Amino acid sequence: MKLIVERAGALTTVQDLGRWGHQALGMPVSGAMDAPALARGNLLLGNPVGAAALEVTVMGPLIRFAGEGCVAVAGGDLSPQLNGAPLPMWTAVAVKDGDRLGFGRPRGRGCRAYVCVGGGVDVPLMMGSRSTYMKAKIGGFEGRKLKDGDTLSTGAPWSLWRRVVGAACPAELLPDYGDAPLRAVLGPQDSYVGPEGVKTFFETEYAVSTSADRMGCRLESDRVIQHVKGPDIVSDGIPMGAVQVPGSGLPIVMMADRQTTGGYVKIAVVHALDVARLAQKMPGDTVRFAPINQDEGVDLSRGEAAKLERLRLLVQHIAAQPSASDAPAPANSGAMKLNVEGKDYTVTWERLD
Repeated sequence: MKLIVERAGALTTVQDLGRWGHQALGMPVSGAMDAPALARGNLLLGNPVGAAALEVTVMGPLIRFAGEGCVAVAGGDLSPQLNGAPLPMWTAVAVKDGDRLGFGRPRGRGCRAYVCVGGGVDVPLMMGSRSTYMKAKIGGFEGRKLKDGDTLSTGAPWSLWRRVVGAACPAELLPDYGDAPLRAVLGPQDSYVGPEGVKTFFETEYAVSTSADRMGCRLESDRVIQHVKGPDIVSDGIPMGAVQVPGSGLPIVMMADRQTTGGYVKIAVVHALDVARLAQKMPGDTVRFAPINQDEGVDLSRGEAAKLERLRLLVQHIAAQPSASDAPAPANSGAMKLNVEGKDYTVTWERLD
């Protein structure tokens, strides 16, 4: 199947789960801002969990399909429509040649959606990933966001994809897009702001800045975190969700396209699940932070892995059920033997249309 971009939208890029293992060479990870959403969309189609998809931001594209296949839209609800009719979120949907997938306005929570397709979006691998890193113009589709007229191909879909059309992610396995505080493990440089700085961090309600992007989410507030040892450190590695506190005293949460190293104090690290929730916030939305320890963070990750495995098994179970296409085609002619009162007879028949 091919995806023909008739209208590109505000920011549509190809993303998978990221370019891991190359930060020591200065290469950012990139990948989906909301990895849990991308994973669920792929599992619904029988794809590998990290297959490449289209990440759609706020104002979605208009895509025409050439050929037939299956799609699932996951993440924030941007009012997806198939041929002008509402398309259900978190559901495997069949598409045929000439169908058009479009989007309306964001509805409810979330500003990023993921268009997952059977077989994944087929663009060249770059350092083990198909993710787009726009600042360096590598990966994805020509290293850039999509524009009108682009055509992308999909990989080979799962052989059983037709059987899972209509399969939906159960509510209890969906990501949580609620307003609960973002869970964060303190450190590694919380001593640079001292107990009062930590107290300010966890007590303050922040607003997402208009300058938030795929690299970092800047937060705004009237309250600032005071440094006791200054805002600068010897540059070290930046993990996903690291919360930098520069000289302004206002936090910046590091996101998918974060730099590989940085020299600002890091007061805490937000759990990956809540980084995904933060990625769905619009400018002006508010967030708070809550402390967790490392063991609690590991438990959250294990819980997420268990949910993904449950969804994978559910889809496999649906695909294993017999379908109408499995029944043998009716024969057009045949013969059968009968025994009536001790005598054998052969009866032949032929279907007449």
